[in-house]
Amino acid sequence: MNLESIRMAMRGIVANRMRSALTMLGILIGVGAVIILVAVGAGSAAKSRQSLAALGSNTLTVSAGGFGQGNRGGTQSRNLQINDADVTAINDKTQAPDVTDVVPIVNGGGSVTASLNGSSATVGQFLGTTPNYSSVRNAPVQAGAFLTADDLANHASVAVVGTTVAKNLLGATADPNSIVGTNVQFGNHTITIIGVLKAKGSNGFQDQDDIAILPMSTVRDSYTGNTGTINQLIVQASNANTTGAAQAEISSVLQAHHKGATANSFRVLNQAALLQTANASNRTFTVLLGSVAAISLLVGGIGVMNIMLVTVTERTREIGIRKAIGARTGAILGQFLTEAVLLSLLGGILGIASGYAGSHFQIVGVKPVIQTYSVILAIGVALAVGLFFGIYPASRAAKLRPIDALRYE
Repeated sequence: MNLESIRMAMRGIVANRMRSALTMLGILIGVGAVIILVAVGAGSAAKSRQSLAALGSNTLTVSAGGFGQGNRGGTQSRNLQINDADVTAINDKTQAPDVTDVVPIVNGGGSVTASLNGSSATVGQFLGTTPNYSSVRNAPVQAGAFLTADDLANHASVAVVGTTVAKNLLGATADPNSIVGTNVQFGNHTITIIGVLKAKGSNGFQDQDDIAILPMSTVRDSYTGNTGTINQLIVQASNANTTGAAQAEISSVLQAHHKGATANSFRVLNQAALLQTANASNRTFTVLLGSVAAISLLVGGIGVMNIMLVTVTERTREIGIRKAIGARTGAILGQFLTEAVLLSLLGGILGIASGYAGSHFQIVGVKPVIQTYSVILAIGVALAVGLFFGIYPASRAAKLRPIDALRYE
């Protein structure tokens, strides 16, 4: 490829503007589709990681009841309940050395309606817990304060709410933080709001901001009764590498404290394992999307070959004249191969621009995240397409005999 070949190739492209534009459009669509669809896959993966991270770092969720139990085992599991003694035992470093913190959660029971100044709304999650919920569950407040040890000890009638609860009571246009300090009726009890949680949005299954958090002692006093049972535990491991060991320790402690309990009697969900599974699924999803998009590049390449064959046919006499006055076979080959590569390259550059433009919009609720490797791969494939699909038309032009080319009408 030399300057003369590039000059003649550009002249051929400009001479047939519409045809060249349509050919480049095929490559543009292919490159743009690869970049955007890979970006959608990456964005989906990032969204999944954020959703899991919002549940807390290095955490395990423990609840009564497991999977794959027989009739007798299932009945036993339903009768087993996590209790306050289990919290103390799992917090014991001699029994569970890889556990750093345990957060008990008591559900408020049924649907609880919140009321304020004539406005009312059902709270999606109404629960009682301890002050360490904020750090373990990664739930900081954006206004006011979170529950304290004194609130728990004094059975205080206070609550921290999510932004959805605040807006449902105050109005969609109101500042959710202004609910701090007000008294809200939750069911038959008046509770003072002391804080508003930082917004998290939806995790794909529920609105994480539709929540009210009270001291566990208060929920037991006013809503569930002080039975000593706990619906769920959020356990934090010392780090991401010890979640597996922490899971085994939790299972061992619970089995030791409950007669007849087995490994299936309690369900322990490992956030690290869920994240690994989600990442593997997202990688497969991204590869699938990229592969589907790559098909359009193949179609674009076929379009390049088709146009180049037409170009060679139209310029047969020109080829004959050039060969008659001494043009070498390599020069003819270079001219048409350069034209094919330039068509693909220009289409690829426009495809990159369209890919970046498309990444500014949400697609099926996902914000695309451009991956540098997809841009490099897409433009590389575009060049390869130009070379591969341009070789046959270019070699066909180069092999024409001058006498046959000059006779062509």
